[in-house]
Amino acid sequence: MSAESALGPVERMLAERACERVVVEFAHRLDLGEPGSVAELFTPGGVWCWPGGERRVEGREALRAYFGARPVDRLSRRLMTNLLVAVESPVAARAVSYLSTYRVDGYTGGMVEPRTPTQVGHYEDVFEVVDGAWLLASRTVHLPFGAETARLAG
Repeated sequence: MSAESALGPVERMLAERACERVVVEFAHRLDLGEPGSVAELFTPGGVWCWPGGERRVEGREALRAYFGARPVDRLSRRLMTNLLVAVESPVAARAVSYLSTYRVDGYTGGMVEPRTPTQVGHYEDVFEVVDGAWLLASRTVHLPFGAETARLAG
């Protein structure tokens, strides 16, 4: 049975929107909230990986530690775009979204002079429903453009 026949148009739209919300919430939590809290957006056994950087983090506690270890003086802003969600069933979906990350370390406040993005790439996400909520089962980042995070002088 296809997602088309298993879900009506409204149910499919609600599932797509719930997955889109997770993608946006991920960026907000990293940039404007508590970075370690992104772990709550993953299933209990959820995985974040960056094949190009040979990193794989699995499970909520490991994700909380990984993302929570960001430098406290890091300023970042992620721009997420071209988000396309494909609902595969009432409890499974996939998505692709593009990202640009602007990031510096050594931030103490105020406005930073504009610079090129530190990273440009895309995420490939797999979503599952757990206890009625859409969550990331896996998030893989592909970064064809990237550089080391700059450190502000001072």
